[in-house]
Amino acid sequence: MRTYYFDTQDGVPVRDHRGIEFATVHEAIGHSKGIAERLRDDKRKRDKALAVVVLDESGTELHRESVYPDAP
Repeated sequence: MRTYYFDTQDGVPVRDHRGIEFATVHEAIGHSKGIAERLRDDKRKRDKALAVVVLDESGTELHRESVYPDAP
C-alpha cells in the first residue's frame, strides 16, 4: 500500500499532511473524485481554479480533479 495526499488548490494550495493509503493510484483518483463531489455539494463559490490534487509519497502530482469543471 502506498500513501497518497489530497491537496486542494485554488491558486494557493492547502496541503494534506496525513495522506491515505490505497493499493492503487486508480483508487486514490477515485477518492479525489469523491472529495471534489463533496466540495461541490458544499455550495462554495464556483471557482474554476478549485481542484483536488493527488500526490504520491515523493510529492509528484498524479492527478488533478477540477471541482467545478463547467464554471465560467
